[in-house]
Amino acid sequence: MGKRILVLSASPRRGGNSDLLCDEFIRGAAEAGHRCEKVFLRDQTIGYCTGCGVCNTTHACVQKDDMAALLQKMADADGIVLATPVYFYTMDAQLKTLIDRTVPRYTELSGKEFWFIATAAETDPALLERTMDGLRGFTDCLEGPVERGALRAGGVWEKGEVKGTAHMQAAYRMGKNA
Repeated sequence: MGKRILVLSASPRRGGNSDLLCDEFIRGAAEAGHRCEKVFLRDQTIGYCTGCGVCNTTHACVQKDDMAALLQKMADADGIVLATPVYFYTMDAQLKTLIDRTVPRYTELSGKEFWFIATAAETDPALLERTMDGLRGFTDCLEGPVERGALRAGGVWEKGEVKGTAHMQAAYRMGKNA
């Protein structure tokens, strides 16, 4: 039986470049026998963390939005894909908001496998390391996370521009090797 992989697509554009790479990852992972579920963060209602601290003792957020169900999906998954377009050399607000809201149950995400996908107009892969550092800032707070892959898909700006590029093949292979 394969792994349960949760793919979190933070693209604000359905069919955007990072979203398309999620689909290729899923295609490869499914062919390898894994079960994937993609959540398009744009379709979720997730409020910003207010820093109230209640979750430190209750392990539940006081906000009543879609985050509790998403956090359950994250806890239930064997692996998690974090996919984001790059804005000013970092992840977009949708993904950062989700990460900040994992606090009530983040210890339940320890020991999981993670894959990172980042798309940018920028063509210098070294500049995408800032985004990867931000994503790793999240996983570094967990016990024993396993980074299984990091795709830096530069040189794509317009919606769908990633189609037909080597980035699509890389995302497929990353999923196939999940």
